[in-house]
Amino acid sequence: MEKPERVTAIFEESIEAISKAANRLAPQIAEAASLMIESLMSGGKILVCGNGGSAADAQHFSAEMLNRFEKERPALPAIALTTDTSTLTSIANDYSYKDVFAKQIQALGQPKDTLLVITTSGNSENLLRAVHTAHEKEMHCVGLNGKTGGDLSKLFTSGDVDIIVPGPSTARIQEIHGIVIHCFCDLIDKQLLGAHD
Repeated sequence: MEKPERVTAIFEESIEAISKAANRLAPQIAEAASLMIESLMSGGKILVCGNGGSAADAQHFSAEMLNRFEKERPALPAIALTTDTSTLTSIANDYSYKDVFAKQIQALGQPKDTLLVITTSGNSENLLRAVHTAHEKEMHCVGLNGKTGGDLSKLFTSGDVDIIVPGPSTARIQEIHGIVIHCFCDLIDKQLLGAHD
């Protein structure tokens, strides 16, 4: 059995990473939330995608929007593009896994919408294609990114926001992504509904 000191070290590493991220990323997080708020206020929606643990984060964010966050409020339109297994597998089978999000954005995306892309590396081809397609649909994009930002960071335009959580540890990046998602939810609720103090 591992010693409790190992557990304590993991907590301390996470706390340090979170503290550094809070100071560095707060302005970008607020800017990204403003983009999403603008979409929602203009009758648009938020499309969300990611792979693996980031797919779970996409579904987490969508659930908080469609149901509620911390206080009662009307449902807000968000779609996790990671959840429809028949759509995902048919696109992957008939075309390529690289197209699983792009084809959904082609069908569902509108100029008033925002695409939220969640990744710890910024290098997944299906996410790069998703951003290309969102731009073709005249959508704004938010990247909840990691490490050095990867190829994804090169795709964002002046109307987009790329939030890069630095550091080599995927686990620490994912932990911070969870906090950022909760920041988005809080800021959206506060702006649209005055739901918090």
